[in-house]
Amino acid sequence: MKRIFKSRMRFVVIPILAIAFLFLVSYLVMVLWNYTLPGLLGVSTITLWQSTALFFLCKILFGFGKGGPKRGGPPWAGKYRDARFRDLSETEREKMKARMRARWCGWEDADPVRDREEDTQNHEK
Repeated sequence: MKRIFKSRMRFVVIPILAIAFLFLVSYLVMVLWNYTLPGLLGVSTITLWQSTALFFLCKILFGFGKGGPKRGGPPWAGKYRDARFRDLSETEREKMKARMRARWCGWEDADPVRDREEDTQNHEK
């Protein structure tokens, strides 16, 4: 397999594999659509070309796999989150960490009344 990727054949083999993968995924989308949705919702069945278009539409709308829990979430959230937290002072960071631990992790006892009061005060500003 290493020889194929180092030779000039890679310009033939890789596009053929990519097209085969696209048709395999499109076929799976078509089969799943035609198996489930006509019976559940009463929609019509789709062809292979329609399932390919549906696959591309989903990839455009929902992304190409650049997010997820291991990579820090969606790509548009990282720069805003980093800019917001970079400007915090050390005491504000510690306060925020304590609140996040109390709210989301349940590691410490939190005072929910005080948290709600702080939230309303922050929203009023």
